[in-house]
Amino acid sequence: MNRINVNFCEVEFKNPVIPASGTFGYGREYEQFYPLSKLGGISVKGTTLHRREGNPGPRVAETPSGMLNSVGLQNGGVDKFINYELPNLVTKDTRIIANIAGSTIEECAELAEKLNGTAVDMIELNISCPNVKQGGAAFGTDCNVAGAVTKAVKDVTEKPLMVKLSPNVTSIVDIAKSVEANGADAVSLINTLLGMRIDIKTRRPILKNNVGGLSGPAVFPVAVRMVWQVANAVKIPVMGMGGIATWEDAIEMMMAGAGAVQVGAAIFADPYAPVKIAEGMQKFCEDNGINNISEIVGTVKPW
Repeated sequence: MNRINVNFCEVEFKNPVIPASGTFGYGREYEQFYPLSKLGGISVKGTTLHRREGNPGPRVAETPSGMLNSVGLQNGGVDKFINYELPNLVTKDTRIIANIAGSTIEECAELAEKLNGTAVDMIELNISCPNVKQGGAAFGTDCNVAGAVTKAVKDVTEKPLMVKLSPNVTSIVDIAKSVEANGADAVSLINTLLGMRIDIKTRRPILKNNVGGLSGPAVFPVAVRMVWQVANAVKIPVMGMGGIATWEDAIEMMMAGAGAVQVGAAIFADPYAPVKIAEGMQKFCEDNGINNISEIVGTVKPW
């Protein structure tokens, strides 16, 4: 009996564990380890309108209990995704979440429109990207801009729209409320926290981009706190991520209010992490007499 199937945004997932965007590519490299059908879904590598080479290296650095990355959305562009990656993914019996990123509101809308009529199950709009028309500030750091880009995408897409929130803000709750008010069907959080490492021998930042996104177990308590806050502030579903490495972490994140979870940095340490997490969640339900994992969502009892 499968106790971990979930309905998230009216999409049925066989389990709530999804590799996070940018950590799993398009799944091709991981098929040597296990069939992709064992996953609830895949949030594919961030897709832009045109091909991007990404940032110059070094672009990954190890940190205590995590990693920094400044890969810079390297990808082949949306047309290559639709024509080359998607036909392969649809044969894998798993849900497909297209993570999209644009440098203007118009670009984001055009990207979403191109995915209409495809086999993509859901769109995840990354609003942590710099908005070139607004002086380079990220879409997700301003309530009005976050709302505007959400509305523009929602107006043209046929797919359920999930907006991925940046934690690099004063109040993530305010951003979540803004995207909800402008039509988002769900939110996912958290994206990476901005961080930096310095090589004390050269006195230069380890990353060529100087700063990068921090992920891994170090950010988990921040992610749990933000998911809990947002889940209590909006009515739309919340997908939780940020430092999840074990099935216990995933259970904790769902108790905080997440209806499903994404696993990222943990995959670099252990490619089997998403499968182990799903198996652990199934056993947790069996051991605790829980008929379906959704019963635990938001059940934390604050003091």
